[in-house]
Amino acid sequence: MVSLETNTTLTAVPGILVGHATLHAHLTGCTVILCPEGATAGVCIRGGAPGSRETDALRPGTLTPSVHGLLLTGGSAFGLDAATGVVRYLVAQGIGFETRHARIPIVPAAVIYDLGLGDAAVRPTAEDGYAAARAATAGPVTEGCIGAGCGATAGKALGMDRAVKSGLGSWAATAADGTRVAALAVVNAFGEVTDPATGRVLAGPRHHTGSGFAPTVEVMQGPATSPHATHMENTTLVVVATDAVLTKEHANALANMADDGIARCVRPAHTQMDGDAVFALATGHRQTSLSLSTLGALAADCVTQAIVRAVQQATAAGGLPAARDLGGVA
Repeated sequence: MVSLETNTTLTAVPGILVGHATLHAHLTGCTVILCPEGATAGVCIRGGAPGSRETDALRPGTLTPSVHGLLLTGGSAFGLDAATGVVRYLVAQGIGFETRHARIPIVPAAVIYDLGLGDAAVRPTAEDGYAAARAATAGPVTEGCIGAGCGATAGKALGMDRAVKSGLGSWAATAADGTRVAALAVVNAFGEVTDPATGRVLAGPRHHTGSGFAPTVEVMQGPATSPHATHMENTTLVVVATDAVLTKEHANALANMADDGIARCVRPAHTQMDGDAVFALATGHRQTSLSLSTLGALAADCVTQAIVRAVQQATAAGGLPAARDLGGVA
């Protein structure tokens, strides 16, 4: 296991592996989070335009007690094909629920819409999902324009040509009793992204002058937004994980609290053009002394940091500048 001193990403939580498959030439890709020992899972979906698979299995009251992996992917609904490759990989490793006739891995998935930046005809496939799962390790997660974050953008209220390149980020924290909490975020937001610590806008709709950002909510109230705001092309996807023992009900509550981290950074969040979703994983390696409320608060903090890093670690691509090109990285 990589120590938290050298790993401040999602894989700092014991039992979590992360791998990417990136189609750099086509600005898309997928990211796989594996929990080979199984993890109790929950989900919170507040965006108005989600694209997902098997998320209903995570709701309280459903039969599935745990999951074996998650897929975050580009390619919109087409990208859900990549989940088949993740399942195929897990079956080959002997991982999944044992039934009378087959071993069945549970791999929920969620997508971002990145078809407008690269080649819309190229999307992550089952082969890419398999490759990302095979590449998954417990080492620090590579951040930036990689995996599901390869084609991510932010600040699209004035259209794609005024947007800013975004990506994938991650952050982890250790509580006072040693419990670990971490988050991974893919930021493909309609709105601007701010750093709550400073109030500074890191990425947003760029003014036509080339200097500064236009406030998204103001843009939405004017005629300039009408050709763009009707497209369901925006999403922030988040995975939070902890090594605490949680029930499915508590995992869903953790996802609900962690979702606050999106609202702190992305303005506006959870619009009808966003597919915002938060998954929560509990690997059960530790009997924590922390309350669920404390875990949720820590998870929301990690989400905030992961979103900020997703923007700050991104690099220019597809003709769009990144925050680092616009003074958004200190």
